[in-house]
Amino acid sequence: MLVVGAAGRMGREVVRAVLAEQDMTLVGAVDHNRIGEDAGAVAGAGPAGVAISASLPDALGESKPDVCVDFTLPESVLGNVRTAIRARVPCVVGATGLGEKDLQTLAALCDQHKTPALVAPNFAIGAVLMMQFAAQAARHFDAAEIIELHHEGKVDAPSGTALLTAQLMARATGSRFAGRQSSDGRASRGRAEGAIHIHSVRLPGLVAHQEVIFGGLGQTLTIRHDSISRESFMPGVLLAIRRVRSLRGLVVGLEKLL
Repeated sequence: MLVVGAAGRMGREVVRAVLAEQDMTLVGAVDHNRIGEDAGAVAGAGPAGVAISASLPDALGESKPDVCVDFTLPESVLGNVRTAIRARVPCVVGATGLGEKDLQTLAALCDQHKTPALVAPNFAIGAVLMMQFAAQAARHFDAAEIIELHHEGKVDAPSGTALLTAQLMARATGSRFAGRQSSDGRASRGRAEGAIHIHSVRLPGLVAHQEVIFGGLGQTLTIRHDSISRESFMPGVLLAIRRVRSLRGLVVGLEKLL
């Protein structure tokens, strides 16, 4: 297993999770920070015998990993995944902010090199279920809005989870949001994804939170998920690591593995 972004908040969490699993071995780590330091020690898990490298091509060549896990920034992830896929190393990607064109680029790359990759905007199992429940509710309500709340360091807004939630709601069989567009263009209303407005909150003290609020005649329904620590993402990351090599092409969304 090779972790790209190993010195970041999510990268350190992934390193700890991998080191705790008996069927996984950390063989490589890449980051632009803490170069030369032991990845396990940086993650707070004790020495792992793997030094953080500044070069992904060098790390791929030296460690020959079965899977590459990337939790870097959107401006870095495309280059990272391109490098790994060309080396025929399957990828698990948790970087946020990837647009439709980016995903099309990754899909073409996976097909060209016959190497799979999984991209998920959220690896928390509860968040995936929250999105599925919202898609079910979209068959029964005419109005809904999404509020997503994240830590102040999150770069993209709206979050990938919020965008995917709105898209799943619109695509659901029998959805009342299918094909509709919002006619409310006021800036204070947030961004509209189809007929659904998304509001983004960025504050210290938050990790990752989202609620979908449906409104109907004399009632509301709120579906909410809270990640109170980054440990919440690790069961999904480990599931993706174990399954990605059996996939074909690019797969978007952890729900495809559940």
